[in-house]
Amino acid sequence: MASDKFVTANGLRLHYIDYGNDGAPWVVCVHGLTGNAHNFDALAPHLTPKYHVISVDVRGRGDSQWGPPTEYIPQNYVTDLVRMLEQLGCERASLIGTSMGGIISMMYAGGWPERVERLVLNDIGPEIDPAGAARIASYVGEAPERFKDLGEVVKYYKENYPPMAKLADSVVAEQVKWSVKPGAEGGLVWKMDANVRRPLRGGTAQQRLDLWVPYARIVCPILIVRGADSDVLERATANRMCTVHKRAKAVEVPGVGHAPSLTEAESSGAIKEFFGL
Repeated sequence: MASDKFVTANGLRLHYIDYGNDGAPWVVCVHGLTGNAHNFDALAPHLTPKYHVISVDVRGRGDSQWGPPTEYIPQNYVTDLVRMLEQLGCERASLIGTSMGGIISMMYAGGWPERVERLVLNDIGPEIDPAGAARIASYVGEAPERFKDLGEVVKYYKENYPPMAKLADSVVAEQVKWSVKPGAEGGLVWKMDANVRRPLRGGTAQQRLDLWVPYARIVCPILIVRGADSDVLERATANRMCTVHKRAKAVEVPGVGHAPSLTEAESSGAIKEFFGL
């Protein structure tokens, strides 16, 4: 059964969801730029029969403590993850990272290759398509600060997150309710620190990094999940990733943009095979 837990890393109280199965090999899930630990609620039950699964809230998101406004950069997210797993006694783990979480996972796996058993990169690679980066910067940087109710939150997500556009409102509501909280003056406000958006450090900071360097240092098997309609991970980049890393393989999810939910038949099937389930 899933439970909320906390650990202090780099002076911040960071939240994670523990889906259980202590003593089994670790799987650590890391969400995207504006996501949170609950993004993996649907995937985790497929892994817990064989793995000890946790999903983290990156600093400034979900129920993790907010950090200094100027320190929302991938390098700090990686050191947070390092310290968190050290405190949990996790010496070796498989990582599943969506979008920004995949960048964090790539940097971790390249910096500490002996600590990573397997790596799943969800619609992200060492290069980001400029079109996708511009789209994300636009909708994240211009997001409203307050919503009247959850219905407005659902409408916002369906208009700005391509994979959610075709989902029923009730399904989207169940997913996005974890991203907001009651505001002091009524309505709903983001749980995420506004400084993550102003300025938008996610895309700009990531583009300055040469992620091919840590990627080339990864030694574990890699599964690349790409939305066939993605404007973030180009097909050519995914192909190059498989050329550079001989233990990498890619799967495309048809009819899905950035980023797959990992519950689609193609992605979940590939993940189950990858993890020997």
